[in-house]
Order: sequence, then C-alpha cells, then structure tokens
Amino acid sequence: MTGTFDVIRDQQRDTWDRFSAGWKKWDELVLGWLAPFGDAMLRLADLREQSRVLDVAAGTGEPGLTAAAMVPNGRVTVTDLSERMLAVAAENAARRGLSNFETKVCDAGALPFPNVRFDSVLCRFGFMFFPDIALAAREFARVAKPGARICAAVWSGPENNPWATTIMSTIARHVEMPAPPPGSPGLFRCAPSGLMRNAFEEAGLKDISEEEVSSVMIHESPERYWDFMTDIAAPVVAGLVKADTATKTQIREEVLALARQSIQDGQVQLRSTASVIVGTR
Repeated sequence: MTGTFDVIRDQQRDTWDRFSAGWKKWDELVLGWLAPFGDAMLRLADLREQSRVLDVAAGTGEPGLTAAAMVPNGRVTVTDLSERMLAVAAENAARRGLSNFETKVCDAGALPFPNVRFDSVLCRFGFMFFPDIALAAREFARVAKPGARICAAVWSGPENNPWATTIMSTIARHVEMPAPPPGSPGLFRCAPSGLMRNAFEEAGLKDISEEEVSSVMIHESPERYWDFMTDIAAPVVAGLVKADTATKTQIREEVLALARQSIQDGQVQLRSTASVIVGTR
C-alpha cells in the first residue's frame, strides 16, 4: 500500500506543479471565490495575536496569508507538495508585506515538524487529494498543541457544486472516463457523510463539529468560465485530451450554453458548497 501512496503523492506533485501557472494567472479570482471557506475556518480556529499556525496543502497561500495578518506576533507556515505553487504563495506574502510567513515543501502524511508545535492547523481543500486521509489527520493532531483547533474544508457532493459539474458532466457525456478506484484522490472524495468526522475522531480529536458553507463562483462571461476551468482543473484537461477536435468543440459549445443558463445580473454565477469541519486536539 505504501508504494501505491507514493505513486499517488508523486502524481499529485507533478499535477500541481504543471498547473501552477494557471493558478497564478487566476489567483485574484480564486482568492475571492474561496474566501468564504477560509474565513469560516479562521473563525473556528481561535487564533491569537501570537499564534503559531500551520496551513497544509496551501497552494498559492490561502487561508495562511489571511491568518498571518491576524497573528502579527505569531508565525504562519504554509506547506504544499508543489514547490511552484508555494513560490506563488511567497510572492503573495511579499506583496502584502507579511514577514511572519514561511513556506515548506512537504507531504501532508509526513510533516517535518516536531510534536505539539502549532496552536492551529488549517487545511482548505487538501484532504480529498491526500493518498491517506487518516494518516494526514493523525499528522495534523501530532503537530498540534493540546487545545489547538484543527480546521479543514472539503467539497460537498457534486449536486451542490455546479461550478465543477457544469463542465465535468458535459465532458463525461462525450468522453469515456474510466471510474477511478475507490478512495482515489478527487474533488468529491471527502463528501460522504461522516467520513471527515471519523478521520478526526480516529486521530484523537474532540469537540468535533461541521458546518456547511457556500460561495458563488462569478465569471464575466461563459467563455471566461471555460478559460478558467481549462487552465486550473486537471480532470478537465485530462478529459479534453481524450476528445478529438470536433468533440472538443461540441463540448465547449454545450458548456457555454449551460453557463449561459447560470447568468444573473449579467454574470455567470455558479454555486459552490463545502463542509467545514473543526476538532480540538
């Protein structure tokens, strides 16, 4: 099993490195779209001015960047498998003048930190990509101080996330997409009821609670939605690679037509829903 997990981890690193340019290009849009989820986590994290915070699988830096501004006498460490994603995070921190912010390339299942190091541990939309969810949860608990809050956000089911299914379902109608093995990394892997609560409980966390948080992905046009998803979403690109030119054109036309149905006040508005879970070490 360890060998399988190693393969998954390496695949994830390669994918995020490859898509880092797209995430940098769309960083401003992503920051606004995902902010409600990070804000909910930070509200539950019980941060203090001197808190030492760990943000795992932080990509381009959030919610760790916002946390750093909230703990002026503390320190925030953000981690990711992708060195290129963290380079964007470091640029964002420098642009904001955050001197209490550092990055570390590492695996969520083998955090290079001593026991009981952090006052809060955050992970926004990372758990569904970890090879071993339970191992990551145990690592989060290991590096957290007694009484520390551990907060995560994971996507709810596909029916609550048309931002993703608008394009992915269309691709699936036209392209043969083999079903991934059970437990494989994917957007909605952590959506089943009780899955994250069980992982937190098995890691020894207590006072566990969950809440549903929603946001709206906004694009100025259906074409911008298409450009965004084909720049940042690996499953979208993987599906389109299997389509010939004519099929890809048809998929695009259908996606644009669906996106037009979501126009409100002159903008494409697509619902995004996640579960935010918190536990205490």
